[in-house]
Amino acid sequence: MSEEHKKNLKSRLWDIANTLRGKMGADEFRDYILGFIFYKYLSERMHWFADEILRHDGITFDEIDETSAEGQQMLAAIEEESVEGLGYFLKPSELFHKLAEKGARKQDNFILEDLGSILKHIEGSTMGHASEEDFEGLFEDLDLGSSRLGKTENQKNELIARVLVHLDQIDFRLEDTESDVLGDAYEYLIGQFASGAGKKAGEFYTPQQVSTILAKIVTTGKTSLKNVYDPTCGSGSLLLRVAREVEEVGGFYGQEMNPTTYNLARMNMILHGVHYQRFDLRNEDTLEHPAPEHADLRFEAIVANPPFSARWSASVVHENDDRFSAYGRLAPKTKADFAFVQHMAHHLDHGATMACVLPHGVLFRGAAEGHIRRYLIEDCNWLDAVIGLPANIFYGTGIPTCILVLKKQRENPDDILFIDASQHFEKVGKDNRLRSEDIERIVSTYRKRECIEKFSHVAELSEVEENDYNLNIPRYVDTFEEEELVDLAAVSDKLMALEKEMGDNDKVIAGFCKELGIKAPF
Repeated sequence: MSEEHKKNLKSRLWDIANTLRGKMGADEFRDYILGFIFYKYLSERMHWFADEILRHDGITFDEIDETSAEGQQMLAAIEEESVEGLGYFLKPSELFHKLAEKGARKQDNFILEDLGSILKHIEGSTMGHASEEDFEGLFEDLDLGSSRLGKTENQKNELIARVLVHLDQIDFRLEDTESDVLGDAYEYLIGQFASGAGKKAGEFYTPQQVSTILAKIVTTGKTSLKNVYDPTCGSGSLLLRVAREVEEVGGFYGQEMNPTTYNLARMNMILHGVHYQRFDLRNEDTLEHPAPEHADLRFEAIVANPPFSARWSASVVHENDDRFSAYGRLAPKTKADFAFVQHMAHHLDHGATMACVLPHGVLFRGAAEGHIRRYLIEDCNWLDAVIGLPANIFYGTGIPTCILVLKKQRENPDDILFIDASQHFEKVGKDNRLRSEDIERIVSTYRKRECIEKFSHVAELSEVEENDYNLNIPRYVDTFEEEELVDLAAVSDKLMALEKEMGDNDKVIAGFCKELGIKAPF
């Protein structure tokens, strides 16, 4: 598929999304449009899957007579295969294009009740099957009775029908298995919503430029991964970005506290063609209630963009938790950054790599955080690299951030790599953005472990120890630019010339004042 077609698809989907913009906030119309796109995807996937089953019967899926005994028998057989293969089932009358066609009529076009029933049936079709947890509550954020859609039922119906009709005209080209067109478009929409969501954006989206760096770091030297984990997975985009860097990922694991964002992540996985049996996402607070299903798992790659300096309980109960007990100190209540690091380090497999984004303060803050930082370096020797990023590259916050890279079996156990990429970006409006060449330079420097003047430094552990385990990057990477020497004699000559010129001007003004018979102003 051409890049032009992909661009047009993204543009058309964004235009359709904006049909709802005037009615509600960015986070609200995001949930509606992404939910409808997901329903269309499930419908087209179901149609394609069923047509493949019926290929030798000389009939297509939507030609089946649902009222006849023969038709019901065929549907029962298809449902059995569909729930096993796709994880869900839709009847021909429940397909997206059928509903859109009804909504496009001049009369008898009320579809709200039908749409609500269909969405419930998608979830209901999974009950008692292996896919049940992965589809449970997926559409709960689509409130079809919301007054935001219109004051009357007819107004709500008119708006929803218009959106579905527009979506129905778009070909998602699911048969093009070589190109993840819809997945790309979905990611684009999530990014667009994030850019307009302010501080809320951090809850569900990591800017693509940053997620690319994390993904490339944790896949260094690998062509496949047994599994990948994100303990604060948001919309799942970071997990999926890792998959782009290797040929195969065996399993995707994550946890997300926000129910709406958790639903978004599951939709994102399915839309990108990740089979329901290959992902295991959980909806809970990672620090306070880690998923018991993940407790004994160790991961080959871990990536994360945890909420910066979030509050947590720091309860004494956690002092006996295997994730934190060895350190002797808990992260402070008002700054859970290192609690997330400890959680991830606990789940990191030997020979695996972890890369996470954190606020700059984790590099130098003292007290409990200083103690934990020292333990990670001196006792565990897991810290592999520290990468400083530019300020103002995350939605909703302008603070400078960094990436910590941890490994339990380090190839370079005697040193730590420091990279200062804080001054390498382009200005886009009010934001700073890493360019492709900036990303490439960071990743290349990490992989080659190079010392580059004013950009990177490989510090011996003894050097870090001398700095009392303070990781503030300017201590290791000297980016000081010497200012040009000022020629004081030349400056003095200029000042003298100006003084003479001002004196001459004063004489001219005094002459004019005398002619006018007024007092000179000096």
